[in-house]
Amino acid sequence: MSLPSHSVDLSVIIPIYNEEENIPALYERLRGVLDPMNVRYEFIFINDGSRDQSLTLIHTLASRDPRVRYIDFSRNFGHQIAVTAGLDLSLGEAACIIDADLQDPPELIPRLYDKLHEGYEVVYAKRRSRQGESAAKKLTAKLFYRILASITNISIPVDTGDFRVISRKVVDALKQMPEQNKFIRGQISWIGYRQTYLEYDRAERAGGETGYTYRKMINLALDGITGFSDAPLKAATISGFIVSGLAFLVMVYTLYARFVTHHYEPGWASLMVSILFLGGVQLIAVGVIGEYIARLSANVRQRPLYIISDTNIPVAQPAPALTEQNQLLR
Repeated sequence: MSLPSHSVDLSVIIPIYNEEENIPALYERLRGVLDPMNVRYEFIFINDGSRDQSLTLIHTLASRDPRVRYIDFSRNFGHQIAVTAGLDLSLGEAACIIDADLQDPPELIPRLYDKLHEGYEVVYAKRRSRQGESAAKKLTAKLFYRILASITNISIPVDTGDFRVISRKVVDALKQMPEQNKFIRGQISWIGYRQTYLEYDRAERAGGETGYTYRKMINLALDGITGFSDAPLKAATISGFIVSGLAFLVMVYTLYARFVTHHYEPGWASLMVSILFLGGVQLIAVGVIGEYIARLSANVRQRPLYIISDTNIPVAQPAPALTEQNQLLR
């Protein structure tokens, strides 16, 4: 039986990738937080190609609690796409995005939700400290957020992840942004509306290993930069002019030394340095342009963001994705 629109006050969106050690504790903590709030809520677990027993645990929870809903992808599509799928199929008048590793405390959700009703459309959680993470990860994260904030033309909050509560108005706006290379926190900032934050101390991971490798973090950083800034293209253009100017000065000096002072000593060192320098700048520029073209190409192909293998979300709720069951959601 399908639920009428907005029969849910709060949808909790939980992307899952190999989180079997954390799902039971997360579920209990979420229930312990949401039950006293006296709101109608749903959990939407998105299984993003997990290779452990995560999906089995989610099925067990869904069989016991009708508020537990799940989306099982046909393969791993990535964290940001998993969050997008949860938002697409959510029914709540508000949505909370939270990871399953318990680094973001469920106990903060009531404060975020209450703040939303003070006239805001977005209330995000800002990290005051980060426990259990290496110095290298903290440093790279800090640099990324500040570089992104300095080169984009929108205000993307620093030291924040996807942990936040957003209104239905923002969810509907996100559905109109179907680009393939998702950077959801940037999209939410681009949408606008009144936004505010609450600070918290981020705990270390409760169990298991993080699915966010350095490679995935680099890809996410590239998505954020290329999706919301053309600064790399401008930097490539400016560096091209600078190098061309230096090359012109070297050429003038070479001609002067050869034909005027006759103090010209042929050598391979300056030649090799010049060639390697010019070649390096050209390769960097081509690489930057290639990143933008690759993202344009992905959007032009207009493939679905994700493919759903199985879900228990009601059939009345449409989803902008293909399924393996002729798009029938049971």
